[in-house]
Amino acid sequence: MSQVESTENWKMKILLIGTALGAVVGLGTAYLLARTAEENHDGPPKIKTGDALKIGVNIIGVIRGIASLAGR
Repeated sequence: MSQVESTENWKMKILLIGTALGAVVGLGTAYLLARTAEENHDGPPKIKTGDALKIGVNIIGVIRGIASLAGR
């Protein structure tokens, strides 16, 4: 196996695992949001712009933290 094939192999594994984990976390989050909204309001959730912005900033922080793991 050449060095290029080896490099592409681990990159593909990381991409596939990241995609699967992202899908599972996203699905779980959406389920919890829908369940909580249904229990409390019997309708779609009302998300304020400020709350959405806070969540977005936190998500960016988590992504930066994960990306920095490769630098160690």
